[in-house]
Amino acid sequence: MRILLAYTSLSGNTRDVARAICARCEEMGHAVTWIDADIQTLAKACPDNAEHDLYILGSWSINAGRTPPEMKRFIEDLVAAVGKPDRVAVFGTGETQWGEEYYCGAARRMGAFFNTPYPRLEIEQMPHGERDAATIQRWTDTILASANTPFETTPHADAPRLHP
Repeated sequence: MRILLAYTSLSGNTRDVARAICARCEEMGHAVTWIDADIQTLAKACPDNAEHDLYILGSWSINAGRTPPEMKRFIEDLVAAVGKPDRVAVFGTGETQWGEEYYCGAARRMGAFFNTPYPRLEIEQMPHGERDAATIQRWTDTILASANTPFETTPHADAPRLHP
C-alpha cells in the first residue's frame, strides 16, 4: 500500500510519533512518503503523483486547540491535488494541562474535516515508554488493517483516545 505520512511538530513530540508510525508501516511492507509539513510541500515531495492509498496526518495544537498554519496549508494543497481523500487517519500530541477541550484539538479538527472513519491517536506530550510504543503500534496496525476493508464513512470525532 502507498501511504503518505505528513506531520507538523513544534518541539519534536509529534515528529517522534510520526517516526514510530512510519517505522511500523515500513515494517509491515508498505511504501511511505514522509512529509515534514513545516519544511516540505506536497508538490516537492510528490511532484508527479500525490495520490496514495492511505493518508496519515499528524499535528500538535496551537491557540486553544487549533491547527497550525503549516498543516492547514498542507491540507489545502492536498485537497487541491487529489480532492478530499476518504482514507485519512489522524494523530496528535498535546497537553491536558491546557484543558481537556483543547487537548489534541488539531487532530480532532483534522479528523472532523476529513470525516475520518479511523480512530484518532492522541499522545500526551511526547511518546515515552513501552506503553506509548505499544499504543502507537496498536493504532498503526488498526488503521493499516482497516485501510484494506470497506468502511462506512462516519465521523469519529468523539472516538475515545487509544492512549490508555
